[in-house]
Amino acid sequence: MGLYRRTWKDRKGKTRRTNIWWMSYMLDGEQKCESTGTTNKKLAKRILDKRKGEIVEGRFRLPKSNPPRLEPFSQGFLESTRHPNTKKRYASSVANLRAYFGNPRLSDLNVARIEQFKAARLADCVRAATVNRDLAVLRRMLRIAERRGLITSAPVREIEMLEERKERRQPHILTYEEEEKLLAVAPNYIRVLVILVLETGMRSGKEALALRWEDVDFADDVIRIRQSKSPAGIRAVPMSSRCKAELVRWRRLLGPEFSEYVFANPHRTESHLQNIRRAWPKALKAAGLRFFWLYDLRASFASRLTQAGVSPLFAAQIMGHASPNILQTYAKAIDEYRRSAISKLEALREASSAHAKSQSKQDGATAVQ
Repeated sequence: MGLYRRTWKDRKGKTRRTNIWWMSYMLDGEQKCESTGTTNKKLAKRILDKRKGEIVEGRFRLPKSNPPRLEPFSQGFLESTRHPNTKKRYASSVANLRAYFGNPRLSDLNVARIEQFKAARLADCVRAATVNRDLAVLRRMLRIAERRGLITSAPVREIEMLEERKERRQPHILTYEEEEKLLAVAPNYIRVLVILVLETGMRSGKEALALRWEDVDFADDVIRIRQSKSPAGIRAVPMSSRCKAELVRWRRLLGPEFSEYVFANPHRTESHLQNIRRAWPKALKAAGLRFFWLYDLRASFASRLTQAGVSPLFAAQIMGHASPNILQTYAKAIDEYRRSAISKLEALREASSAHAKSQSKQDGATAVQ
């Protein structure tokens, strides 16, 4: 028992040997042989040790004799995905996987073939983040197949994800001076949206544009976010005095009966704006600012919170990122800290504004002299 490479003789009688390592082990008194799917001996040794451990602990189960093929299995996988946005995301990766692998049996998707898939995608100038999403979907499917006993093991456990941080675009952090320029020329609805995101850290598309007036609590100065990207995004965000004043002004301007949405579609008031892809670049150009994504305002909010001395952990809570379960035990303390964080943000903005005005007066006095 152990590791070996299969050998055979070609037509000329010359001995040939495979590059893939195979492993041999005893199961229920019988010798079993199985491909490790890798040409790396150290990795193959780890796979063999893992298999022996599973047998000793009684966790190993032989796969079914006829493992499914990628195409029908991936189709069933997509059909079982409930959330439409998640299904759309998975469908894109499934299409990439099918285009490269074709329709092999799941048991044939070994480490070597998956590594080749990674290399081929990168050679086509596909970003590492996209390749990682494809690998994540493949890993999810293979783990499901493993749990159902359709394959022996999911080989993607041995696959390392690509480093994608170096490829990520750095967000533009909006300065207070740039903010003033933008708000001075932006249309009313963009002005309100900018202030809302900068003062609350809400996601521009899924949370801010879809916000309903019924979720804006002017009495308690809180915005309740009921639909978000993830469960962690369902939260209550305190309103700063500036944010509240801007929303009150905006509602008076629109009229209480205009729409249930804060950012209603002017042509169909029963629905909200889906995006501002055309208006946003125009507003930036009018303000004399280089283009950056609207989503970067969220990064600006996070940067300002950190500058104001707010703990990164609580900043993540305010922004709707996942957090340790222990924080949920102190829900009241979290709410108080959130409100304190918004107060710190207000203080930072007022101090920056006062400093800018003072500097402007000094420059004016110097010019007169």
